[in-house]
Amino acid sequence: MIDTHCHIDEEAFDADREEVILRQREAGVRAMIVPGIHAASIRTVLDVCHAHPGFCFPALGLHPEDVKDDWQTQLATIEDAIRTHRHQLVAIGEIGLDYYWDRTYKEAQQQVLRHQLLLARELDLPVILHNREATEDILTIVREIVNLKFETINHKYEAPLRGVFHCFSGSRETAQIILDLGFYLGIGGVFTFKNSRLPDTIAELNQKSKILNPKFEILDRLLLETDAPYMAPVPHRGERNESRYIQHVANRIAETLLVTPDEVIARTTANARTLFRL
Repeated sequence: MIDTHCHIDEEAFDADREEVILRQREAGVRAMIVPGIHAASIRTVLDVCHAHPGFCFPALGLHPEDVKDDWQTQLATIEDAIRTHRHQLVAIGEIGLDYYWDRTYKEAQQQVLRHQLLLARELDLPVILHNREATEDILTIVREIVNLKFETINHKYEAPLRGVFHCFSGSRETAQIILDLGFYLGIGGVFTFKNSRLPDTIAELNQKSKILNPKFEILDRLLLETDAPYMAPVPHRGERNESRYIQHVANRIAETLLVTPDEVIARTTANARTLFRL
């Protein structure tokens, strides 16, 4: 199992981080992707990943909720760190748009997202995308950067844009657009919630897509994630989340797609290794 989104560097794990990481290893977790969210997390992300090479893999980025009055300074600091540590990083993230709490910095969020997407193309790194109440705008911006053609002397933007829509819980139509853009869907605890429509969405998407392309299987475009310490799946909902709990997500996906949990884990692990070049 690979947890493609785990904030193991955050304060919630300060008291027992090493014990938690050991527990994940013993439970069969093979790797964690650890995304940054602001300038202060550059050091925490890199420290935990340096302490656990080959198990914790770093990503850095400016999260939309952290786009405030100082966003230009934050972005410059993070970009410098991304360029400095380019060969250690597996992604740029967590980045994206979030209009849920506050729309004050809506335009700034969009500017920051575009900048980081272009940086990802320049450095040939995948992106980890956060989207909350901003689906239309984020799809528009991602499509814009995917389709941009750059004819520069140094071919600065030759690499295609690739990545994952983290914590996906949208409609079948939105999922299809994401897949058509060449991105993956990050599936976490929401998939196990009693009232979640996501299992039906994924099942419908798989069935209808296979009609158009018999070789298509949605499992080839799914990634498992926790967003730990947040969003714990059933039966641990309300607890501090841990990477090993993605087994419950894998089990629910297996039920939905009529395959075995082992197949879900094997296929999503292969997807993670492909996207993040692990």
